[in-house]
Amino acid sequence: MRTSRGLPLLPVLFGAVALAHLGALLAGSSVALVTKPALMPLLAAYVLTRGGPRLLAAALLFGCGGDTLLQVGGDLPFLLGMASFAAGHGCYLVLCSRHGRPGGARTRRLAAGYGAAWLVTVALLWPGLEAGLRVPVALYSLLLVTMALCATRTLPLAAAGGALFVVSDTLIATGVAGWPQAPAAQFWVMLTYIGAQLLLAEGLLRSARAEGAGLPPGPSSGDRGRQRTASRASTMPKP
Repeated sequence: MRTSRGLPLLPVLFGAVALAHLGALLAGSSVALVTKPALMPLLAAYVLTRGGPRLLAAALLFGCGGDTLLQVGGDLPFLLGMASFAAGHGCYLVLCSRHGRPGGARTRRLAAGYGAAWLVTVALLWPGLEAGLRVPVALYSLLLVTMALCATRTLPLAAAGGALFVVSDTLIATGVAGWPQAPAAQFWVMLTYIGAQLLLAEGLLRSARAEGAGLPPGPSSGDRGRQRTASRASTMPKP
């Protein structure tokens, strides 16, 4: 489906709703309560119309569940929302494992970095968290950094999305732990979150499509171009 100007309809709608949501957050408008749950279904619909994996659409819809529950307030909705996001991260882990490169020395270095960041962050947040939230937050954040690490084995878009997701959820956790917040804190949370989900969706969609085309998962577009050139050259008649 396309707009009257020939632009793809779903990306235009997603961009419009995202801008409306961010603007509503800055203005303190209740419109943000309506636009937030609409974001991920639009992105999931875009993935499906592009022929993307249903598991990728499911990850985004789990994100919608988390978005909705976190708006309710209270410890139980927070825990349920965190569980919904965790289910989405599980979907991302499966997709990254399915469409990513094998890990190597670079992955081990990144694992050390993400692991150290997780330990330091949990240690700093721990005293400020309520007793009933400490273990769930620590386990969820471990799953989150594992997903972000696994995303580095796919395209750079998805890797950047995983890193942004860590940033966004860390901003949320600092608020839950009672840390001083920057002005318009929710704006920054949602800006990084929307960027994270968009980059993960596009990166994993491209990885899946590249694999479906018979290309090795994960290489850059330049690498894929060289592979296609080499493939065409190998089919040319020999002199």
